[in-house]
Amino acid sequence: MSATGTSTSNLKAVHFGAGNIGRGFVGLLLHNAGYEVVFADVNAEIIDALAASDSYLVTEVGEGATEWTVNNYRAINSATHEDEVIAEIATADVVTTAVGPNVLRFVAPVIAAAILRRDPALAPLTVMACENAINATDLLKAEILKALPEASAADGAIFANTAVDRIVPGQAEGSGLNVTVESFFEWAIESAPFGATPPTITEAHFVDDLAPYIERKLFTVNTGHAAAAYHGFRAGVETMSEAFALPAVIAEVRAVLAETKELLVAKHGFDPEVQQAYIDKNMVRFANPNLSDTVERVGRQPLRKLGRNERFVGPAAQLAERGIVPEALVRTMGVTLGFDVADDPQSVEMKELLASSTPEQFVGTVTGLDDTHPLFAAVLAQVRLHTS
Repeated sequence: MSATGTSTSNLKAVHFGAGNIGRGFVGLLLHNAGYEVVFADVNAEIIDALAASDSYLVTEVGEGATEWTVNNYRAINSATHEDEVIAEIATADVVTTAVGPNVLRFVAPVIAAAILRRDPALAPLTVMACENAINATDLLKAEILKALPEASAADGAIFANTAVDRIVPGQAEGSGLNVTVESFFEWAIESAPFGATPPTITEAHFVDDLAPYIERKLFTVNTGHAAAAYHGFRAGVETMSEAFALPAVIAEVRAVLAETKELLVAKHGFDPEVQQAYIDKNMVRFANPNLSDTVERVGRQPLRKLGRNERFVGPAAQLAERGIVPEALVRTMGVTLGFDVADDPQSVEMKELLASSTPEQFVGTVTGLDDTHPLFAAVLAQVRLHTS
């Protein structure tokens, strides 16, 4: 089945991040909702290819798969044509990001400049960071407010947190702009900032309380996917599908997700059977051979993934605070420390930190835990195994 949706409306969205997720997820859903999408990115190769093309394909794999033709877009190099990006945002309805949480601080000044330039007669600009991080839009908003005069800080924009979920693997060589993605996706957006007039994004859903959706996704999908990558790397396999063919890896991932399930059920009131069904569904998603990715790509940026509010330390710390020992999560943190990939800068940095810091310093710097936290001693023991 194939589909094409060409916008006939005057809606415009500027999206930062023209990579696979930007083109195959956020950009696609904005296109399907009738927006002209303006992609902004510093990657000249991708931007030039988009600017020279009229369309690209998004091919879904899995249940209910569709092949989409995406058109009605433009592309701007935000490194060399920043003022053009500002001008586009100043007249846009929506601005979104899929650049990674650490890059938001570089995007923020551009959005701030556009808010200042915006015609007050226009409806407020909707700003949403679509990142694998808890309340990423709050992070982006804080950086934007730093760049705005205090008197105008609350004017001209509406900021809404989102939870996004779609597996977009590394693409086959020669794919060009075309992207292969899984058919399943979820884009949840908090509704409160919009009052009675949420933006028109037909395939997203608006929720009163986003926190359960964010944590359920991060502590199930991201935690499970990363756990499989690190245990798979330790087992010496190259692809995620090979990792999920190993009973030992499957057992470790299920043990990790049993612990995060315990937290999510206790904290957010999820029905245990519903959460178990969500885990089981995601185990099938992870093992999909049509979405096979490499363990090195999924495991990249281990320092970020060991951060205080991230996929391992975040749920493990909350469990420890509840008096529960998160053995599988802590064990997986230890396995993550052995992720040694020469072409991943964070892997190299992690190895250097392990060699140059005391175990106590490493835990404090990387995980954000202090020595009074009930999780500190267990993580410290794992670090000591890698520094002895």
